[in-house]
Amino acid sequence: MREVQAHDRSPGLVAWLLDSDPALRWQVERDVVGAPEDVWRATRARVATEGFAARLLALQDDAGSWAGGAFFPARFDFDGPEAQPGAGQPWTATSWSLTALREWGLDAAVLQERDTVARIAANVRWEYDDLPYWDGEVDACINGFTLANGVWLGADVEGIADWFVTHQAAEGGWNCEWVEGSTRASVRSTLNALKGLLVHEEATGGTPATRDAQRRAEEYLLERRLVRRLTTGEPFGDWVFRLAYPFRSFYDVLSVSDYFRAASVLRGTPPDPRVGEAVEHVRAQRRPDGTWLQARRHPGRVWFEVDVGAGEPSRWLTFHAARVLAWWDGAQV
Repeated sequence: MREVQAHDRSPGLVAWLLDSDPALRWQVERDVVGAPEDVWRATRARVATEGFAARLLALQDDAGSWAGGAFFPARFDFDGPEAQPGAGQPWTATSWSLTALREWGLDAAVLQERDTVARIAANVRWEYDDLPYWDGEVDACINGFTLANGVWLGADVEGIADWFVTHQAAEGGWNCEWVEGSTRASVRSTLNALKGLLVHEEATGGTPATRDAQRRAEEYLLERRLVRRLTTGEPFGDWVFRLAYPFRSFYDVLSVSDYFRAASVLRGTPPDPRVGEAVEHVRAQRRPDGTWLQARRHPGRVWFEVDVGAGEPSRWLTFHAARVLAWWDGAQV
């Protein structure tokens, strides 16, 4: 991993980034500071016992789940206030909790020692049609998260990888609304699917069919320069430029740029020039002190907050944005 460039590494900024939860600090040590492997690995080991991940681990229930549900908390009222437009998805159930732990760098062995895969298989089913958890669902975003989390924990999720091959839209992406008749792809659904498939590729190498599906989906986003409608050339909407951490299932210029960074690093390939516009939108939001602001919080119930409120400098966004710029600028030299 290329270190963040010197102009993004003022002592004050680095110290500020390092003054963070172990879930972020180990990544700063590895990708910003360029610390020796034994240093950042020691910090990463603390993720299981300190800070955000330790708090979330303590909330795992006897069934192996979180909040008693798969994608929604148990007994979620789909006709109640939390289900109304604008209320936001509750972010407390199993799918979201596993995703957070994986992204924070928790060692999978911690959950494997708790027999988490088997406990979830025995006790947790999707809210849609009561489907078995590790078999996936009908929603492309849900299946992207489940594929990534299953690969991480050692569950048999090859069926989900194959699902993406057989459910890809003709134009190359995916849409979570396909089951309701949609035949067009969605950038949000496509990004979440690709994130899951990239974890699968890193762990297994993928298959010829899944790699081809990834290539077609990446091209679907690249044709749109990650930010523009193919039909009109106009931006998808103002929302695509508004940065927020946690990324959750949302689409914005930083989240999608970071996907293409990760894919490029994994494959050892140079950045596609069509990523450039999105990267420049990320760069434009850097403040003179080298930080990026949290534009909003995605609404919805959480166990606890892990980043600052809207309008405040975000360590998480600053880390991810600086890393994207280092990858992009390093390749332009």
